[in-house]
Amino acid sequence: MHEAITIHEAQHSAVPLASTGDAALTAEVLELRLQCAQLRRALDSRAAIDQARGMVMALAPCSCGKAWDVLVAVSQHSNVKLRDVATALVATAEGEPLPTALRRALRLALSRCRPAERP
Repeated sequence: MHEAITIHEAQHSAVPLASTGDAALTAEVLELRLQCAQLRRALDSRAAIDQARGMVMALAPCSCGKAWDVLVAVSQHSNVKLRDVATALVATAEGEPLPTALRRALRLALSRCRPAERP
């Protein structure tokens, strides 16, 4: 997984440009490097998030959009990044236990996802 890159780190790793006085070009290169690092991180976590959505869809059962809402709710209620929630949920398929805080938040989110029973 790629680590987050800051502007400060990007500045220190910047390749010298043809004209050292071209601050606008240097700033653009740094911004593009930052965006590239963020996109790599998003792509790395995308597979786990999609797998976790599928798991939620099988558990609930619910639509893909509702599964996304469940994962977001778990993330918000447990104060854990969504990509980390997804990774932990997918790891349960390999026998890893789901951390208690995530298990509780998932149970709550799934209970809200199910339609209310009619009398």
